[in-house]
Amino acid sequence: MPMWWGKEIAASRQLIRLAVILLLGALTGACFQPLYGDKTISADESIRDKLGAIEIADVPAPKGSPTARLAVAVRNALIYDLNGNANPISPTHRLQVTLSATTTTVIVDVSSGRPETQVEAVNATFTLTEITTQKVVLNSSTFARASFDIPGTEQRFAQQRAQRNAEDRAVELIAQNIRSRLASFFVAGA
Repeated sequence: MPMWWGKEIAASRQLIRLAVILLLGALTGACFQPLYGDKTISADESIRDKLGAIEIADVPAPKGSPTARLAVAVRNALIYDLNGNANPISPTHRLQVTLSATTTTVIVDVSSGRPETQVEAVNATFTLTEITTQKVVLNSSTFARASFDIPGTEQRFAQQRAQRNAEDRAVELIAQNIRSRLASFFVAGA
């Protein structure tokens, strides 16, 4: 058997492997669609359209409390994430969210007894209700934790800003978690 014959067999095997991979890619390529995209393969609405048809209710919180700021921030983040900062023209579902927030000291300086690191905890419970039937179709909860360092006793405003930044990070995470859960509900129906 000549030497060039072995190279030709190896090249033909690679060509067959490439053809099989391309064939499998072509067969499965039509099975996927983007989750949040507006182009659909079927005649159904896209997830983006379904999320855009959700009316977001005011998040209840006592006026003037630290939770009130978080409630407004969560609602604003959800409006932006779901509807792109627009009110739905004809809402099909209504989303109601309730919040609770706590701050916990994690690390304490042993020499001074002062806290060095704290964690901002935000818990959210949400309910998705179908507007036409007033039937609750989804009831779930989520949480977010964000830590922040306390720079020292002389920098009390820096501590307040660090806490607010931690709250803002937790709020964004809550909104992302709710959006992901709603998207999976509309895709899977459960």
